[in-house]
Order: sequence, then C-alpha cells, then structure tokens
Amino acid sequence: MDKYMERALSLAREAYEKGEVPVGAVVVKKSTGEIIGEGSNMRETAKNALAHAEIIAIDAACKKLGGWRLPDCAIYVTLEPCPMCCGAIINSRIDDVIFGAYDPKSGSAVSVQKMFELPYNYFPNVTGGVMEEECAKILSDFFKELRLKKASKHVLSGEKCC
Repeated sequence: MDKYMERALSLAREAYEKGEVPVGAVVVKKSTGEIIGEGSNMRETAKNALAHAEIIAIDAACKKLGGWRLPDCAIYVTLEPCPMCCGAIINSRIDDVIFGAYDPKSGSAVSVQKMFELPYNYFPNVTGGVMEEECAKILSDFFKELRLKKASKHVLSGEKCC
C-alpha cells in the first residue's frame, strides 16, 4: 500500500515544483499490482477546473484498459477526494479509495460529507490516513510558502499585508 502512496506523493512533489497544489493520484490494477493511471493536480497549468489528480489518473486508466469501468482497481490519492472526484470514482466503478490527508474544507469521502455512503449505485471501500503526515506536510509546506510569497510581494510593493 505504501509504495503506491509513495508514487502518489512523488507526483504531488512534481505538482509542487510546477506551482500547483501538490496532489498526486495513481490507479492500480489490484490483481497485477500494475499502476495503470497516474496524475497530479494541473488546474493552474491547464487552466481547467477539471484537472484534478484523480480525474487525470482515472482518464489514463480508462484509456489503458479501453473502457470507462475500472473493476479490480484501487485509487491512491494524497488528499481526500472532492465531490467531483468522488463522483468520477463512483462512475468509474473503482473498488477501493485510499487517501492520505483528510480535507476538512472539501473532502467528500468522510470529512465534509460521506459521498460514498449516499444511495448511489456503487459503493467503493474507503481507507483514509495512509501516510497522512507526509501527505499533509507537503500541502502545509506549499501553502506556507505561498503565503510567504504573497506577504513578501506586498512588502516589496509597499502595500500593507494581512
């Protein structure tokens, strides 16, 4: 389990380096252990609200398997999925959702709502908190750096910060 979350973290680090919110995701074919799709957050780069790590990874996995259903698959993601990504997970029939950091602002697997417990036609298994410290740290580091950049920009321009 940790090796897949390690790969997702690696993808999150790549997103961080590009100035993206550092979220990474991998889709794994459970019977073979093969990573069949991966993605990192690309909303800023792609200028697209849909460019979440999970959506990109699911899209790659669908292309690899040649269909929209992803049976015998698990998705590993560094941050609890949002409502859109939970919907994509339900619609792609992914068996297992394994995430790292909880998202108290928009996490829709367990935090803000329990989307996978609503009466949809599919119910994946959910495991949260896998490598939680590492997954939470990269996010907090990113936002801390972002706040520092904004503060220094205000100082350099002579504006009052905060």
